[in-house]
Amino acid sequence: MNVYRWAAVILLPLAAVFAVTALAGRAQVKTEKDTATTTSGKEAKTKGKVIKTEAEWRLLLTPEQFDILRKKGTERAFTGKYDGFKGKGVYQCAGCGNDLFKSETKFDSGTGWPSFWAPITKSAVREEVDRDMFMSRTEVLCSRCDGHLGHVFSDGPKPTGLRYCMNSAALKFVETKR
Repeated sequence: MNVYRWAAVILLPLAAVFAVTALAGRAQVKTEKDTATTTSGKEAKTKGKVIKTEAEWRLLLTPEQFDILRKKGTERAFTGKYDGFKGKGVYQCAGCGNDLFKSETKFDSGTGWPSFWAPITKSAVREEVDRDMFMSRTEVLCSRCDGHLGHVFSDGPKPTGLRYCMNSAALKFVETKR
């Protein structure tokens, strides 16, 4: 192996690691308000917008979380850890910790993904039209970090008639203290 090839194989990856490490502390958090009223009248944790570089997100998230939250990927049906999960608590964004859904709104949709009939607050998530895969759907994103969570459909149970079909890898569960 000549000297130049050795330098490219060894030194360039090391330079990339140092560059990513230098960027890691530069995330910005714009603070707006710290709480919002939930559908049940209680307050939920919300914070200002989270803005990070792609390199910072890669350091923070697992490869699967990065693919789903930042690249709008989807986990395979019936493989996520929260599909059949029955714990009592709050589901947060795996990227930024924003409170998204209460376990009381979770139901078994039979689709293979955790499903909820309402977000914890209207401002916890935001929606965009998604025209990928030759169809039009409504994409659900975390309102704090803009991470892709899943999609919402109008075939859910009462009282909303909505089915927020989320990726388990985009969520983090926090158990309610008894």
